[in-house]
Amino acid sequence: MWRNWTGDQICEPARLSRPTSAAGVAAAVVESGTRGEVVRVVGAGHSFGDNVVTSGTLMSLDALTGIEVLDAAAGRVRVAAGTRLFDLNRYLDEHGLAMANLGDINVQSAAGAISTGTHGTGATLGNLATFVESAEIVTADGVIRELSGDELRAARVSVGALGVITAYTLRTVPAFKLHERRDRMPLTELLRDLDDHIGGNDHFEFFVFPHASRAITKGLNRTDEPADVRSKARAYVEEVVLENYALDVLSRAGRRFTGQIPRLNRLVTSLASPSDKVNHSYDVFSSPRMVRFTESEWAFPRETAAAALQDILAMIDRRGFDINFPIEVRFVAGDTDSMLSPAYGRETTYLAVHAYRGMAWQEYFSAVQEIALAHGARPHWGKRHSLDAATLSTLYPEWEAFNAVRTTMDPEGRFANAHIKRIFG
Repeated sequence: MWRNWTGDQICEPARLSRPTSAAGVAAAVVESGTRGEVVRVVGAGHSFGDNVVTSGTLMSLDALTGIEVLDAAAGRVRVAAGTRLFDLNRYLDEHGLAMANLGDINVQSAAGAISTGTHGTGATLGNLATFVESAEIVTADGVIRELSGDELRAARVSVGALGVITAYTLRTVPAFKLHERRDRMPLTELLRDLDDHIGGNDHFEFFVFPHASRAITKGLNRTDEPADVRSKARAYVEEVVLENYALDVLSRAGRRFTGQIPRLNRLVTSLASPSDKVNHSYDVFSSPRMVRFTESEWAFPRETAAAALQDILAMIDRRGFDINFPIEVRFVAGDTDSMLSPAYGRETTYLAVHAYRGMAWQEYFSAVQEIALAHGARPHWGKRHSLDAATLSTLYPEWEAFNAVRTTMDPEGRFANAHIKRIFG
């Protein structure tokens, strides 16, 4: 039996495949085809939807990892698709390189993160897929192909619908350090000056708990300052005890005593004291995530950010939802590198909503989805949403072009589980 990280997506595949090479992937795909089984590929299980749930073949790329080619002078690296991001970061750092931007979780596989449009924050930087210069894929007929042109643009963000991606060539940058500054400020003041905060930091994001009047901000900027020398004990206290265990205790309290959630949310916000740290970029981008939750996230046009957030907060108050997890707000550049990039063709604000494990989320996420669609937002491909192909096709200018590539690469739906059939038809 397989479960995702949250523990609420479960399946019992007929078989689990663990290939160690692209040739092994091809053989497994062909073999599954002879049995008439759907093939889905699993990484670290950090997608919150039913993306990989199957009763057919569940393929893990955990044995397909590592750096295949590294050209430090050109800043390019060929990485096996099952490589976890924390390993990729370590490999790159050993050669004086880094990813220009990353999300706040580093345990995903390269393929899982890229294929779902995973992103960090930074107004001039796109999602992880924008760093992909080429990709190797195994298609439904077991052919190993190197993609370029429109096929690559389709495959960068493809939710596993085109085949099994086995390797990427990534564009990197020289290694760098970041100075992180965390603070609190009144939400009204933050939204009033939001453009200044976005433009005044290399990477800017903030969190706001429902019923709290202040937001928790985080600004990251490149620096030549020396990295902090923090003891392991201090790092453990700050990043594990305070950011995870304390949040978990208060979330448990809110789950049991829902009437106290507004007070607890304000307490959590007040505990987030201002702080600074300097470290290698990959250490600053990522944070430990030990508290289990489920999530929905939407890519809004940048200019709608403040109004959309206010609409969501007002809806929570109006409908009396018991929400004891923050809304996370991040910013990325628009791109057309991927046909299905949620940030396609426009500067984008991502708003992520969460529900603590064991708490109701369905009505809350549905209400957020209504607000998102009213603002023209697109869903994150790895997070919860209930949209189908009829609605999604209206949100992406190159929807038909993507489906044309999909029809060519997977004409019989070898990689189409219920999730893929719902979102692509």
